[in-house]
Amino acid sequence: MKIERSTSERWRRKAEAAVHRRFPQFGGDSLGDEVLEAYPPHPGRRMTEDAFLGWVKERTRAEWVNGEVTMMSPVNAEHDNIQGWLMTVLRTLVDEGELGKVFGAEFALRLAHLPSHRLPDLYFVSEGKLAGLQRTFFMGPPDLVVEVVSPDSIERDYKEKFADYEKAGVGEYWVVDPLERRVTVWQQGRGKFKRIAEKEGAIHSAVLPGFLLKPAWLWGTKLVKVSVALRAMGVK
Repeated sequence: MKIERSTSERWRRKAEAAVHRRFPQFGGDSLGDEVLEAYPPHPGRRMTEDAFLGWVKERTRAEWVNGEVTMMSPVNAEHDNIQGWLMTVLRTLVDEGELGKVFGAEFALRLAHLPSHRLPDLYFVSEGKLAGLQRTFFMGPPDLVVEVVSPDSIERDYKEKFADYEKAGVGEYWVVDPLERRVTVWQQGRGKFKRIAEKEGAIHSAVLPGFLLKPAWLWGTKLVKVSVALRAMGVK
């Protein structure tokens, strides 16, 4: 028993030191269990999918792609606000229309063409595709994926995930970029993404009925009220 407790304490000190090195914004010497579960020490090696699934916890902010593990940084307040706003809007729209399901950043996406477990910020799966839903992940491709850009995810969101989602057959890919104050959307067309143009200040989805986004809703001093956005989409 003493050996187990000593080992556990050593692991905890190691985990806390690793989190503080990577993410100094976490203050204090002692970190809560949720933080340590979300940001454990990097395994330091390539892993098989089974090994990754045995290592990763429910809240762990890590992606696995073709054997490589990438730890995700904590998001900032603006990222969190935009992601939460979009989640509320999309879930309300989808639930009202009984169109399918919307999943958030803690529910993994498994892309069949490439051994991977991605953590999109948001994704929508239409009713007809829900057979791909597993207990801890969805076997893709989803109809629509949204990524909110963070300073450490620019390359990943615009290049790596773009290529993965395009090849996997994701219906639409929305990149919301608070750093550049822009929203860029691509639609699947014969195996290649094609850009959806903004018209009269709004971008309309071709795969999620009723969904539109006015970028100006996101970039003011405050996000526009959810009720205002939903009314523009026909949800009373």
